[in-house]
Amino acid sequence: MAKRIQSFREITDQYDVVLCDVWGVLHNGVEAFAQASEALAQARAAGLTVVLITNSPRPRPGVKVQIRGLGVLDEAYDRIVTSGDVTRSLITAGPEKIYFIGARKDEALLEGLGVEAVSAEEAGIVVCAGLRNDEKETADDYRAELETLAARHLPFICANPDLVVERGHRLIPCAGALAKLYAEMGGSTLIAGKPHRPIYEKSLEEAREVRDGFDLSRVIAIGDGMPTDVRGAEAFGLDVLYISGGIHAKEYVKDGTTDEARLDAFLAREQATPKWWMPRLQ
Repeated sequence: MAKRIQSFREITDQYDVVLCDVWGVLHNGVEAFAQASEALAQARAAGLTVVLITNSPRPRPGVKVQIRGLGVLDEAYDRIVTSGDVTRSLITAGPEKIYFIGARKDEALLEGLGVEAVSAEEAGIVVCAGLRNDEKETADDYRAELETLAARHLPFICANPDLVVERGHRLIPCAGALAKLYAEMGGSTLIAGKPHRPIYEKSLEEAREVRDGFDLSRVIAIGDGMPTDVRGAEAFGLDVLYISGGIHAKEYVKDGTTDEARLDAFLAREQATPKWWMPRLQ
């Protein structure tokens, strides 16, 4: 059973490295959670190395600009690793002519890779960074388009495995929802972000550039997403601090209060065993 903690400071002496999710832990897409940034900054001041590990399809420079604009402290982390960073290797290994699905802001994912965005009829592979308009669309709006692509047996690279993220007080669909639908149609998906190993391997590689000689038992992952943050970290053999106030809160929070029995039941249904939990990082 996960243990409730009141402050991240309670457990920082047990760890050397923190792999911390971004969207849902440090911000909600509209504003930063100030106490979360401060908690990581304090951890770094105490000697821990912090790597932000995010399923954002943007390469790290774009994420750094984004989170700084929302109010996340530069002092809260040492490095950033994004799903976009590790996905770029999948793109370069595939056909040069791609069919891109995503918003204009996500086109930076393709910069400098020598690929060409073409029509669905010309493409040899699909690259999906997200929905074109996630404020108005759902995954089901793409059903006919995806059926056509799946019928051609095009591989589908998903740059953001998240199904949903918080934006303010709403849940917004992500590229992972399209990848899930594509797989249900029998299509082949390629994913390197959480919960898959490549992004964890890259994150630990970045941590080792900051500090040497740490053991996996001294690494903690922080996240709010069960199918991505929690499942991925546990599969990699890491301790997990579950942020319960994120995308799954409706499962066990009523009138702003966490029902711990319902939380335990939720974790049991998900076959998840985080070591610690708290509503918000602080």
